[in-house]
Amino acid sequence: MLKPVKTTAMALSLIALGAALPTGIGRVNATAVDAPLPTASGADKAAGLSGQEREGRIDASRPFGRHGALTAQERAMAETAWSYFVASYQPETGLVNSVGAYPSTTMWDTASYLSGLVSAYELQIIDKREFDRRAVKVLATLRNLDLFQGDLPNKAYNAKTAAKVDYLNKPGEIGYSALDIGRLLVWLKIIKERYPHLAGSVDNVVLRWNFCDVIGEGGQLFGVTIGKGGKPQLLQEGRLGYEEYAAKGFQLWGFNTTEASRAEPFQIVRINGVDVPADGRDPRIFKNQNYVVSEGYVLEGLELNWDRADDTSGLPGIASDGWRADFADRIYEVQERRFEETGILTARSEHQVEGAPYFVYDAIFADGYAWNTLDPAQGYQPDRAAVSTKTAIGMWALWDTDYTQLLFDHVASQSEPDKGFDEGVYENGSGVIPLQTANNNGIILAALLYKVQGPILQYRNDLPQLWDKALSGTGLRANRCLPESLEIQSLPLLAEDAACPSDIADPSVTITGYCRPARQPRLIRKASNRSGFKRSQLKV
Repeated sequence: MLKPVKTTAMALSLIALGAALPTGIGRVNATAVDAPLPTASGADKAAGLSGQEREGRIDASRPFGRHGALTAQERAMAETAWSYFVASYQPETGLVNSVGAYPSTTMWDTASYLSGLVSAYELQIIDKREFDRRAVKVLATLRNLDLFQGDLPNKAYNAKTAAKVDYLNKPGEIGYSALDIGRLLVWLKIIKERYPHLAGSVDNVVLRWNFCDVIGEGGQLFGVTIGKGGKPQLLQEGRLGYEEYAAKGFQLWGFNTTEASRAEPFQIVRINGVDVPADGRDPRIFKNQNYVVSEGYVLEGLELNWDRADDTSGLPGIASDGWRADFADRIYEVQERRFEETGILTARSEHQVEGAPYFVYDAIFADGYAWNTLDPAQGYQPDRAAVSTKTAIGMWALWDTDYTQLLFDHVASQSEPDKGFDEGVYENGSGVIPLQTANNNGIILAALLYKVQGPILQYRNDLPQLWDKALSGTGLRANRCLPESLEIQSLPLLAEDAACPSDIADPSVTITGYCRPARQPRLIRKASNRSGFKRSQLKV
């Protein structure tokens, strides 16, 4: 029998509290947070649970979830994950194949390669010479990419030649993805902050891009697809979970993404006793399905700590973008609860599959149904539901529980020598998904780095930035819709005794920002023993 879950009070005890969410379409009152983040010593005086459940104390300097040196097993896993980027590397371009030996890639998967590259270097799997050699090569390729209509990276490129291609890897332009570009911007920001000697190369990549169409006047994100007759069509891109994560990539470079960064419109769906957030836009009207999956929330936790883009405080035990951390916690909890009630190990995300349909959205909720696995054509694919390896290990890093350890044990050995980790393990017992991908292995490496170092974006570069200075006075910044000179300021310090609101209907629901948790518990989740899997009390 499993030991009781030791749930961290991650989102619920560290972030702002607010009015109860409605049961239907909801709005978050995203008022500006003037109250500042505390220092580590100040936050440590507040009441609540730390990752080790220290009674009544929060250690703001300690990251959420698991933290410490890699074990021998974990070190071997990191080396296995890196082997994918050795086997699938294209020396002519410095790019890496998205899937196995097939020489095609996207900007999302290129970001996953950068994730693997940074992690492999920081975990001392490769030395500085190899890191610099690879980094300079791929940045040079990104700098010289043939852009879609001269504006932004095409949705797909031939990894061997860096030529624009369609999804069949044939020459052609097929538009650009705001979500893919947002993820790439996150990792370019991470590289320039961690490695100042590469900052100029990074900035030269982004300075070529034209942002006038990808961000709307209200801060929405727009992608481009090719419609009938070969005409480009500009379409709003992103749904709850992915949209806000990608928006943060743009925010980190100084862009305004107000609309894309809001939770609303959202709905709350009751699944296995958990209030799960889902996008509220009607797919029949907006022509875009809403998939509730783990990946956007897990990536934001590993890379950005569920922090606001203007938070440079460096306190890994505090999630300053409160509602994002709370929603992530619900996404995690509903998957653990499904296991408690059904015995089905659950760690869901989008993933590749062998054979048709080749790709599925393995959703917690989609198209009106819970635990719904759909292909891109909306075909129901229940036999393709799987424990996603990247999701299992990502949640293991962010939530230190017995359940995530069980997920870890389930996928930790599912890999191919010198090829990397398999995409996942099918829920129905039919075995592994025998595919290795850049996204899967890059996220696994990031999760292992998170365990050692905490949140991966770390502000270390206070030198002058080409991005802030270039093209000033030429009119070209305005022509490309680049932000004016960017000056990120840390949030001011919170008063020592500032407390969260107490006169609210549902203290488990966050708004945004951070406030100091109350010194006395206001909410206790009662133990659930329906399936024999005990849940310890979670105090807020």
